[in-house]
Amino acid sequence: MSKVVLAYSGGLDTSIIIPWLKENYGYEVIAMAADVGQGEELDLLNEKAIKTGASKIYIEDLKKEFAEDYIFPTLKAGALYEGKYLLGTSMARPLIAKRMVEIAKKEGAKAVAHGATGKGNDQVRFELAIKALAPELKIIAPWREWDIRSREDAIDYANARGIQVPVSKERPYSMDRNLWHLSHEGVDLEDPWNEPKLDILLLITPPEKAPDRPTHVEIEFERGIPVKLDGATLDPVALIEKLNSIAGENGVGIADMVENRLVGMKSRGVYETPAGTVLFNAHRELELLTLDRATLHFKDVVASRYAELVYDGVWFAPIREALDAFVDSTQKVVTGTVKMKLYKGSCTPAGTKSPYSLYNQELSTFSRDEIYNQRDAEGFINLFGLPLKVRALMERNFNSGR
Repeated sequence: MSKVVLAYSGGLDTSIIIPWLKENYGYEVIAMAADVGQGEELDLLNEKAIKTGASKIYIEDLKKEFAEDYIFPTLKAGALYEGKYLLGTSMARPLIAKRMVEIAKKEGAKAVAHGATGKGNDQVRFELAIKALAPELKIIAPWREWDIRSREDAIDYANARGIQVPVSKERPYSMDRNLWHLSHEGVDLEDPWNEPKLDILLLITPPEKAPDRPTHVEIEFERGIPVKLDGATLDPVALIEKLNSIAGENGVGIADMVENRLVGMKSRGVYETPAGTVLFNAHRELELLTLDRATLHFKDVVASRYAELVYDGVWFAPIREALDAFVDSTQKVVTGTVKMKLYKGSCTPAGTKSPYSLYNQELSTFSRDEIYNQRDAEGFINLFGLPLKVRALMERNFNSGR
């Protein structure tokens, strides 16, 4: 019997895919669950997968690799998709696909399968990674093949086979959780006019219910990577988890957006990214202090392109590796400490320091100084403004000749 490795979460879609693969392909199904920080969602997953029809299940702890090799490179790049999305799901998919390929090779599997729909971005992210790492593997995407057309249909399919699923027809939100974020899509959120219900938030306290006093946190970076939180050295996973708790309690990290999917449609989602929001803003503040103007501005261009690559699933590609080389070069001086103030959903800088600071108080002061000669500005302005002056003279001569 041929084998197929399924990216398994225990959610609605992947729960019904196991019997569907057996019924329609006759494959032996090996489930692979990636622990990227979804917490209690992994409880009883082994029992559930076997009971649903899988021959075995791998539960892989990938949190450390996720933080070090996916989250931190994207953070250093300053990647933010369409000004709001911190790419939590986008970063995790190539890692999950990479491990799925490794298990497929170990098991001698002929195919791999995933539960992404034909309308979403995840199908692209999974499959581009698989094509880059193991082009010989057959890829099965049930949502592009079966007759199930809605989550309600999927629930009916599960119920008919006695499969318990963690959603109901009353509140069938599509959620994706990992170390970096928690996303919510579907149901009432599909109408952009609807304000999100407060009870959908699981990581973050609604800002209006957050503490009435601000909380200050200090984050120390080395070469663009966060290494300390409030003076304590923490490993990447522990640092993100602790900051998730602190920022979440203060209502920080909610992003409600209508985004442009790669497949051509717009979708609306609500993202909870507490630690990510604080780290992104703190990292930016440190770059403002340590990077020169030309490097900083060009890095903004790179950040936008990097965000698109990650969002589109183009992780295992030469261009991403090349951009990483540029980013790593810029991060040589992004070392220092940033103090952030968290208050009822806001996240604002409260102080920044670095041994590589380019800020010179003697130059910038409004008080008397002995370094900067203000008369020098006249010649600079004359040269900088020369093209404007030449054009204005041309237009005057042209108009006077009419």
